[in-house]
Amino acid sequence: MKAKGLVKFFLYALVVACLYQLSYTFMASMVESDAREYANGDAAKEERYLDSVADKSIFDVGFWKVSYKEAREKQLNLGLDLKGGMNVVMEVSVSDVIRALSGYSTDSTFNEAMALAVKAQESSQADFVTLFVQSFKKVDPNAKLASVFATRENAGKIEFNTPDAEVEKVLRQESERAIDRSFEILRTRIDKFGVTQPNIQRQQGTGRIIIELPGVKDPRRVRKLLQGTASLEFWETYDAGEVLARIGDVNKYLGQRNELEKKTGKISSTDTTAVAASDSGQDSAKAGSSLMSKIGKGGAKTGKDSASLSQEEAIRQNPLFAKLQPNVDPQKGTVPDGPVIGYAMAIDTADINAMFAREDVRMMLPKNLRLLWTAKGVGDGERFFQLIAIKKKGNSDRAPLEGDVITNARENIDNFGQIEVTMTMNPEGSKVWRRLTADNIGKSVAIVLDNYVYSFPNVNSEISGGVSSISGNFTVDEAKDLANILEAGKLPAPAKIVEEAVVGPTLGKEAINSGLIASIAGLLVVILYMAMYYSTAGNIASIAILANLFFTFGVLASLQAVLTLPGIAGIVLSMGMSVDANVLIYERIKEELENGKSLRMAIIEGFTHAYSAIIDSNLTTLLTAIILFTFGTGPIQGFATTLIIGIFSSMFSAIFITRLIIDARVAKEKPINFDTPLSRNLFKVEKIQFIKNRKIFYITSSVIILAGIGSMFLNGFNLGVDFKGGRSYVVQLDKDISSSEVREMLGESMGSRPEVKTFGGDNKFRITTAYLINDKSDEADLKAETKLYEGLKSLIPANMSYEDFASKVVLSSQKVGPTIVDDIKISAVYSIIFGIVGICIYILIRFRKLEYSIGAAAALIHDVLVMLAFVSLLWKIMPFSLEIDQHLIAAILTIIGYSINDTVVVYDRLREYFSLHHGAKDDAEVINDALNATLSRTINTALATMLTVVILLFFGGEVIRGFSFSLLIGLIVGTYSSIFVAASVVLDFGNWRNRNKKA
Repeated sequence: MKAKGLVKFFLYALVVACLYQLSYTFMASMVESDAREYANGDAAKEERYLDSVADKSIFDVGFWKVSYKEAREKQLNLGLDLKGGMNVVMEVSVSDVIRALSGYSTDSTFNEAMALAVKAQESSQADFVTLFVQSFKKVDPNAKLASVFATRENAGKIEFNTPDAEVEKVLRQESERAIDRSFEILRTRIDKFGVTQPNIQRQQGTGRIIIELPGVKDPRRVRKLLQGTASLEFWETYDAGEVLARIGDVNKYLGQRNELEKKTGKISSTDTTAVAASDSGQDSAKAGSSLMSKIGKGGAKTGKDSASLSQEEAIRQNPLFAKLQPNVDPQKGTVPDGPVIGYAMAIDTADINAMFAREDVRMMLPKNLRLLWTAKGVGDGERFFQLIAIKKKGNSDRAPLEGDVITNARENIDNFGQIEVTMTMNPEGSKVWRRLTADNIGKSVAIVLDNYVYSFPNVNSEISGGVSSISGNFTVDEAKDLANILEAGKLPAPAKIVEEAVVGPTLGKEAINSGLIASIAGLLVVILYMAMYYSTAGNIASIAILANLFFTFGVLASLQAVLTLPGIAGIVLSMGMSVDANVLIYERIKEELENGKSLRMAIIEGFTHAYSAIIDSNLTTLLTAIILFTFGTGPIQGFATTLIIGIFSSMFSAIFITRLIIDARVAKEKPINFDTPLSRNLFKVEKIQFIKNRKIFYITSSVIILAGIGSMFLNGFNLGVDFKGGRSYVVQLDKDISSSEVREMLGESMGSRPEVKTFGGDNKFRITTAYLINDKSDEADLKAETKLYEGLKSLIPANMSYEDFASKVVLSSQKVGPTIVDDIKISAVYSIIFGIVGICIYILIRFRKLEYSIGAAAALIHDVLVMLAFVSLLWKIMPFSLEIDQHLIAAILTIIGYSINDTVVVYDRLREYFSLHHGAKDDAEVINDALNATLSRTINTALATMLTVVILLFFGGEVIRGFSFSLLIGLIVGTYSSIFVAASVVLDFGNWRNRNKKA
């Protein structure tokens, strides 16, 4: 083996790198295990524990220190289907952007064109600006876009004589800017939401934004958060000293109520006990500034022992200041200038808001006081958020100045080299801004977006001209973000959820258990199979498989990739496929040994001759995995990711690790067996006449395909939600009931009968409905879930609230709106077409004969049609869901990769045999010999892979059962086509070409 030293160095480096990356997962898991033990089932308590140790060192060896926060950020991420959470695709309404750019024009041509464009968007892949311009020209070919968009707000960009092409360019630029700003606003909202490891990304080429929120338990809150309208406001502020005494009164009042409740067990709704006059609210605030050091940050217990009695009393007597640290200097007892009331950790802000929202508390505070949190944290790790005192004008809830006056905002560097944000207002805004700053010299003006304070600069002098700058120790990126936020009110770009998937923690836990069982069982089956067939060499291959698994998880962790349930399926599948390289090598070595070569020479020749087939087969599989990653989303991308990593890892493990171990044994003269008494004489039979009987196989395939086509017309397909649109819910009921009874009950509630199917056991059902799917209002999702709740009310525990129903009975939900369904369908078709065409081009380049490419295309099209035929024939009679959805498309692409893997191995042997027997044998005999020579490898690889897929089918869980069944059918069909179709087409197409040449 050449460059053995380099291979060993790379192997050791890879092992160390994977250990390093996976160590973060191990460390984070240890801390989270301690948190679960400490919380004893209390989710809020567990979250507080983790928040309190976020910046504490959990590993320290001098040169390497790791905090829990760092470990959590670098650990192996679990997908939403494994840990629960919410995945949404939001679509920014570009139509609203266009309307705003037109100044909400009432022009009939414009409005008719808008209506046509909105309708066309439902079934078109083109962007909205293109559709609008086409519709505008269709309505009135002589109309000019500038006649609509040459408004005062667009001055300098669009004039009355601006050509249509330039106007379209401006519309496109402004639409992109609006989408970018919406993205920044959504990202800020999500960061503030406090979700661990959120993920938000733009779907390039569309106005869509993909958001993943692990661990979310309240989908309604998330929908409200994400779909809320962005609102930019400028407010006057109180000085903290003006209101902090009242805040201290609130703290003392709430403490007295807690004490009264402890003594009496209840509090009268009319009891408004006055705060004792023994010390003032200001004194209470001063005392509160040192309270945090007594009771721990946020009231969380910082050690493993329970909190002492004095700590519990301090929290009970000071409920507000146990979570909110007043902005008081504890040494001097003074209140600093500015509107900052106090500080709190993100986890405590909701509780503090709830205290201030109480009606009795509001009566104790000034009527024109509004309390808002900052968008950015301060202090160590930016974990503490400031509470700002906003001053309203009288009882009006409207800000003195709003974001619609901002015409431009950009980052800048001032004369002192500090980064600032410069903003420009329209004339009306300039007047209000001048008056607002003149009235607040020496005070702060708060800049608020979506009820969060982004900045509260101190006003030094009156600002005229409508141009001002905001400084706040910004980084360049922060200044850019703030500039985007300041401009957010300029162009309204509402964002609506067009696709949504929610997985509850119960279903996520079941998925983890199913995936773990399937992985272990699949690994054991493959190891046992290899040992029974290849003896010592099989055990060496098993070591390579274990190394492959280790490297796969290590690379996943290093790439910060997400491990999903289909991703686990990809790992289990790659275990079966990873033996392919070992089988190719071992079968070659066995052939060399049978030809009388020594063990050392047989090993060298076996590895050498197997390289070409291994590389070609894996590259074609890699191509389909890349296409799957490109066109897939969410869990499907997770499947593609693990498959891609598994391909590289299995090649390295099979070629190099196996070789290192075998060479080491040979050097020490230890015996290596490549077969067992059970497998020694298998496949050593008289040659099978594959080519001679090829017409029988052609007829067999044709009958199945024709039957499938007939079934597609008569029986149709069971389209999944992502292919037909609608809402889907997985529910678990307490009572034994049939799916037809559930269908009838929901039909009465929803007005039309939904599709109801059993989902595994334990009274689980999957309910699919199109109820209100075309309703774009924010309340549509809530209405649909309420109807579901009302329809199933008699099947759940009595007096169960809607909130408990949504969190306990509904295990998962999915929504796919009509605007995205067409995109999913087209992407699915494109992915299959590109997969087949890409592979055929590769085969043509690699083997340089058109008949090889045609044979591969025929085999792959055959596989797709036969798979679809079986899906159409069986979907009504299978005991599990067998749908046309993104999982099935993933299965088809996987089988395309697997089938061509088999075919390439046959082609590689064909090429070799044609060069050896050129002119000595006719083509049919050469092809038949090649098929027989590769039969052992084909059957072994197919059996190993099928065994792992059977494990997935029975133990992988209900979510991927249809996917696993489709894979199993595909594996059988793909193996069949590699043997009986591809090579036969090569012969027949070659003969046809030769006849044409002669003619």
